[in-house]
Amino acid sequence: MSDEASRAERPGEAEWPAEIEWPREEAGAGQAGRSFLLRRRAGTVPGVLWSPRSPARPPVVLLFHGGSGHKRSERVARMGRWLASAAGLAAVAVDGPYHGGRVPAPLEPAVYQQLIVDEGIERVTARMTADWLGAVAALAARGLADGARVSVFGMSMGARFGLPAAAALGPRLRCAVLGKFGIRQAEPLHPGLCAPGLMTAAARAVSVPVLYHVQWDDQLFPRDGQLELFGALASAGKRLRARPGAHAQASPGDEACWLEFIRRSAHAPR
Repeated sequence: MSDEASRAERPGEAEWPAEIEWPREEAGAGQAGRSFLLRRRAGTVPGVLWSPRSPARPPVVLLFHGGSGHKRSERVARMGRWLASAAGLAAVAVDGPYHGGRVPAPLEPAVYQQLIVDEGIERVTARMTADWLGAVAALAARGLADGARVSVFGMSMGARFGLPAAAALGPRLRCAVLGKFGIRQAEPLHPGLCAPGLMTAAARAVSVPVLYHVQWDDQLFPRDGQLELFGALASAGKRLRARPGAHAQASPGDEACWLEFIRRSAHAPR
């Protein structure tokens, strides 16, 4: 069993107050990103925080990276900087399972997928959700984020773990931007990663505004499975954004659309 899996929480294990360490200070008044380590009983969670200039407790956006990425992947860092500097929001990213600072060196997709399957997708999802909720609680306790106003962003693997976290936030969730993911999948993804019941249940628990992005010719997540997951979302204010192209294809304006949706929804009154 890997070191990361061995540190996973046991079912029913009580959480203890997490501590945050700031290994080094970075320039840019927080907008360049401050690395942190969240010390939890289940293990250490590597993360990064982008903060706006305002001293008030800002709403916070959780940025889930995709497969083979990490907390400072190019798009995650770019979005974090924009949310802090232009939208007045705090943004947080942590490394996904068997990614980034959680492992000694980057792993090939087949390797980290097998590790997740060996540990169990439900178990990995539960501990990732606990890591994210622990990060929000720790940052809120230090006045760095408003833990009662939280938004979620995640595409592909980011949606795989972002959707359950969004559901677990309950009334604290303000909005979500998710996509490039569904309740069915195709090769080369490991079949043991597929958990349609888990994802459908999470979708049914999300009732806030959601922008859902679909790549119409996605070769990893069939279109019907993506549309079915979108249909399961309980949100009365959900929107579907469909673009032509394969899974990894990006169209001009996509990122700006996602960011504007988050900015507008995160600041909107209840």
